[in-house]
Amino acid sequence: MFGLGTSEIVLIVGVLLLFFGAKQLPDLARGLGKGIREFKDATSDIKDTIDKSIND
Repeated sequence: MFGLGTSEIVLIVGVLLLFFGAKQLPDLARGLGKGIREFKDATSDIKDTIDKSIND
């Protein structure tokens, strides 16, 4: 996963807990996941549009 080891991931989660707190972390992760999903959907739509225009 991005070349990160277990210790690096634990450190990142610890820093996130310090900055955002335990209550806001699930909302932050949910928002990040939604953003990534929307980005993937948009890139997939663009790819499909390009493929259709090439095949026509």
